[in-house]
Parts: sequence; C-alpha cells; structure tokens
Amino acid sequence: MTFSASNDESAQRPALALISAHARQAYFLPYQEMWLRDSSRLKIWVKSRRIGATYVQAYEDVADAASGRGMDVWFSSADESAAKEYIRYCIHWAELLNLAAQDLGEIALDADNGVKAQALSFANGHRIHGISSNPRAFRSKGGKLVLDEFAFHQDARAMWKAAAPIVTWGYPVRLISSCNGKHSLHQQLSEQADHSDSPWSLHKTTIRQAVDQGLADRIKARPLKHHERDAFIEECRAIAGNEDSFREEYLCEASDSKKDFLEWQDIMACEHALAGRSDGYQGGICYGGMDIGLRHDRTVMWIVEQCGDVFWTREVVALHDCSFSQQDATLHRLMNHYRVGRLAMDRTGIGERSVEQCQQRYGQNRVEGVHFTLASKKEMAMSLRNAFMMRQVRIPEDETIRKDHHTIRKTVTTAGHVRFDARRTQDGHGDYFWAHALAFYAAGMGQHRYDYVNHRASLLFQRESGEARAVSTYSRHTTIW
Repeated sequence: MTFSASNDESAQRPALALISAHARQAYFLPYQEMWLRDSSRLKIWVKSRRIGATYVQAYEDVADAASGRGMDVWFSSADESAAKEYIRYCIHWAELLNLAAQDLGEIALDADNGVKAQALSFANGHRIHGISSNPRAFRSKGGKLVLDEFAFHQDARAMWKAAAPIVTWGYPVRLISSCNGKHSLHQQLSEQADHSDSPWSLHKTTIRQAVDQGLADRIKARPLKHHERDAFIEECRAIAGNEDSFREEYLCEASDSKKDFLEWQDIMACEHALAGRSDGYQGGICYGGMDIGLRHDRTVMWIVEQCGDVFWTREVVALHDCSFSQQDATLHRLMNHYRVGRLAMDRTGIGERSVEQCQQRYGQNRVEGVHFTLASKKEMAMSLRNAFMMRQVRIPEDETIRKDHHTIRKTVTTAGHVRFDARRTQDGHGDYFWAHALAFYAAGMGQHRYDYVNHRASLLFQRESGEARAVSTYSRHTTIW
C-alpha cells in the first residue's frame, strides 16, 4: 500500500520527538520528512540515486536506538564503504542531538566466519551495527533491520531469508534502494507493496520529485530558478550517460534491457591511431588499472593520461601464464615510466597479495584494491560505458581490445541478480575491459598531488633457460606469453 501521513499516529515516534517539526525543516526535505512520519513497521523506498535516503534513515535509526527503551539496529549495504558512511551519519546525528554515544569502531560478530561490523553504542545499552552484505551477520539477531541499496546486494534473497526471523518477531524493517533490473527482489517486493492489501508501506521518489521539493536548492545552498533546477536534472541525465540508465537510476523505472552493453559504434568512435603509444605521453598525471589473472586468464595493466576532458590510453600490457614476479616487474616499469597518481587493482582472490605488496611499495594513497562485487562492477562498468558514449576515452585501434570490450554483458538471472560478465574466448574473458574500467575508476577518485623521482628504469624481459614464453611487442600494446 502507498503511505499517507497521519499526525496522530506518528506524534509519539522518537524520530519526531527529538527535533521539532519546525527545526526538522532545516535538515530534511518534504520527501524525507514523509519517510520519517510514516509509523509503519514495514517500509520500502524506491528512490533515485543520491537524494539523501541513507542520511534520513540514519537519523531515524539513532532516534529508535537511543530513545526510551530503544532497540538494536542492524544496517547492511551492498558494500563496506556504504556501511561506514552510514555509521558516520549516525555519529553526526548523535553529536547533533547531544546523545551519549560511543563509537566502538570495528567489532567481530562471528570470528569463525570473519563477520565484522562497525558499531555505535548508546547509554541505554543498545547498538547500531553497520555491515556489508553478509547473510551470516543476521543469524540469531534481533532488532530493527535496514537493508540499504537492497537491489545491489550480492545475494539479496539469501539476505532476506536470513532476516526473516527479524520480521517474524515484530521488529521494524526498512528496505531502501534505487532500481537494478526488473527481476531484483527489491523491485518485486515494491510491486507487491503497491497493492492495497500489502503489509508494506511504499515510498517512491524520483529525481524530478526530489528537485521539485528542494534537493538542488539544498545542494547549491541557495534558492534556484526553474531553469536552474532543469539544468540540474540535465546534469544527472549526462552523468547517467544514456536515457536507459537515466530512467532506471534517476526516474525509478526498472530496466530489462538485453542489448549490447557497449555497442560497436561507441567503441570504434573512441579508437585513435595515437592511443596506446608510449611516445605520445605528455608527461602529465596518469592513472592505472590492473586486472589480475593466473593460468586461464590474462593479467592486464592499463595506463591512461588525462588531457583536457579526454583520457588517452598510453600503454596496455597483457601478461599470459606469467609468474607473480614478472607481473611485479612489469608494473614497476609502468609506475616508474609514467607519473601514476592512482592505481586501482583487482583485489579479488589471488589479487589480495599483489595489492598488499603494491601498497607497501608505492603507498596506500596511490594504490587501492577493489573487490569485484556486483555493486563495484556495476559502478565501474557504467562509468566506463558513459565515458565511451560521451567520447571521453581514446583506445588503440586493436581488434583484440575492441572485441574484448564488446564481450561485456549485463544480465539479470532468474534469481534477480544483475551481473556484468563476459563470454570467455581465446583472447580472454573481459580482461582488457576490466583493466580499462579500473584505470578509469582510479582517475575518477579525485586529483592527488605527489612528488615524483623519475628513475626511468628500463627493464628487459629476456628468455630464461627452460621457460616456454615468447615476447611479442608492437607499438600499441605489449603481450607477454
């Protein structure tokens, strides 16, 4: 069912009692206030990206945990960084409301299975826990349940199954997410919630609704004119990169598209004869991506240099069936030859060791390990596709690289999971695409200033006795077999 506010029903709620209605106007926009005033036990929110849903949810949770008898709160998002951001919001509200609270940092919930949480404790003994997506975290737990960006959880159905006892024992439940395909569990539950006999209270907020209610004015910190609000929405459309993505991520229209994720014309429009040539390096700050493979898959290293608003590929190196020491030596050559300000590396599986070594060697501020989850792969894949569509990248005129980028597919399984994967071919398994996506991700993490010592060390790969590998080098990218 769709919620309509009831003043009498919500007047005694902690979230409304801590700050007066007049004072709340300084912190919350009308759609956020509507969410707070809804006293339903089961609430579900279908929302546009970045409209402050987690921010207002953190306030409600602090109020519920700290007030009166209180309750424990279990918050889970699709990745660890989002859970940490949520806890920071909770700390902010606790300080603003002058509540006695202690930041416990990271605590172990299940040491045997490595389940950890960020925790905030209140004077009444109750806690707020922020965890990444892990069904084990909810076993034998009691308290309020908040599943943020629920449509992007690694295994949303397993999470929901583990959380069933929380629902059974009468605790509040909050499901919040932007759209991620028609087959996601969040989308299915929201469609059920739209029926009059549903126990769920449904909220839906598009970017247009949020802007009409003051979001852009709040972000710009001044009253905006109508055409300025329209321009803000057009900026969101440009960020989305295409109409399908804009409608899904900002207008809350779940997609079921089965088209090519990255179309041939967009790939070929970004090819250039000078891309991939190290002699084209302009001496500026570069960004690197490293997709790590062993045995069947290649390890691919991708270096880009930003020239204006275009990210030029300077060098691509693909290593097949090579040792870790070879990978380390090749990366060291690239880091020394180019002014690499940021390197993003695949941390999944065998990449853990390489990431730790590179952080020790080059510094944690220059090297970030990225776990390949559903959420992180979507972020990287969508960002790179948008860059192709806006012609902000230049790649070599190379058939292998071209085909590899085109193999990426966005699929929705029968279980509702959205996946980005590639068909396995003799030339790889999307290895070039993900290395490129990691480099573009590194470039998008902000500008960094570093002092460089240019050793210009030259490394020569020589055939060692007994090794069966050949070195094939040409102007646009290097492959070591």
